[in-house]
Amino acid sequence: MCCAEQNIKKKRNETLSKAVSPVDGPVAVTGASGYIGSWCVYDLMESGYNVRACVRDKNKPEKCDHLTALNDDPTLRGSVELFEGDLFKAGSYDDAFSDCSAVLHTGATVGYNSETPQEVYDGCFTEVQHVLESAAKSSALKRFVFTSSFAAVGHPRPPGYVFTEKDWCGDNVEGYNGRWTEEMIPKNRDIAYAMAKAEAEKMLYAQAEENGSFDAMAILPLHVIGPLMCANHDQGWSWQNCMRFMAEGKAYKKSAGGRMLWNNVDVRDVASAHRLAAETTIGCNGSRYILSAADRSGELFTWQLQAMMKAMFPQLAEVGGEEMDGDQPAKPTYDSPRSYCLLAMEELGLETYPIEETVRATIDSYFELGLLSA
Repeated sequence: MCCAEQNIKKKRNETLSKAVSPVDGPVAVTGASGYIGSWCVYDLMESGYNVRACVRDKNKPEKCDHLTALNDDPTLRGSVELFEGDLFKAGSYDDAFSDCSAVLHTGATVGYNSETPQEVYDGCFTEVQHVLESAAKSSALKRFVFTSSFAAVGHPRPPGYVFTEKDWCGDNVEGYNGRWTEEMIPKNRDIAYAMAKAEAEKMLYAQAEENGSFDAMAILPLHVIGPLMCANHDQGWSWQNCMRFMAEGKAYKKSAGGRMLWNNVDVRDVASAHRLAAETTIGCNGSRYILSAADRSGELFTWQLQAMMKAMFPQLAEVGGEEMDGDQPAKPTYDSPRSYCLLAMEELGLETYPIEETVRATIDSYFELGLLSA
């Protein structure tokens, strides 16, 4: 056997040895009370894992009751236990991560709660070091799965360009009109968030490589929608929250004239991808997976999403969206971002929800939680 073949076999064996299953011990989830984190807990329990759900304060029922209630669901084979942890306190995750075979780090400061751009950057990059330090203390750790973002991928490109995992947000710096600098971090929330996620990824991969005992991987979601598990998941300016306002007949406000290409992924698919990354025998340290539409059907301009919601929910008096001229958009929409979760489907075996089911489940959950009325 030649050296190249020996190296390939060695790498393959290392990857196999780091694949996680329920018999390897508990799995910790940071940001467990959040939208993505909660569904990660559910998905892990459905697959038979014992989950350590990390939250900032266990004594907030509006954020935690839906998690502990999962222990009473007879369809879930696993269990969940609450732990407290704070991104900004070194060592605060030590107890939660002890003997864990994997850590899914979904917790982040994303700016929905009036955080400054610097606080967003620190919560998404600087303080990730605290989480990794606690995780690395577990002798059982095999996989560290980081919730990055498509923001760590996207950069100025021509309309219709298809982004892949090979893209990084720092590419094509000249396309940002000189704004893509560290000096912009305290001034621009979007740049702070994107730079933080990209730098955190690279830091995690490098430290995992140096450590050698575990792999670091990343999940990069785009426009995450799908069912809410509790009212607290209706965070202002989140994509699901924007859909609620549209269902109330209000215009979409996050872009000029409401014009945007929604590249949608179901929150349940994002959760499954986190678990599958921990379990994969193909992906390895440095693997990153975009979670976006499975195909063109999941990419909808605002007016198309609006029309789908109208057809699905005729009981709604009016569905808002973008500026229209009759039954046509008043102005064209810039054709971006185009991207597909093909690598996650190929390497992780991810099976995705159809866009119609995702849209329906999103609005249905708002009705069920009493946050929307016809």
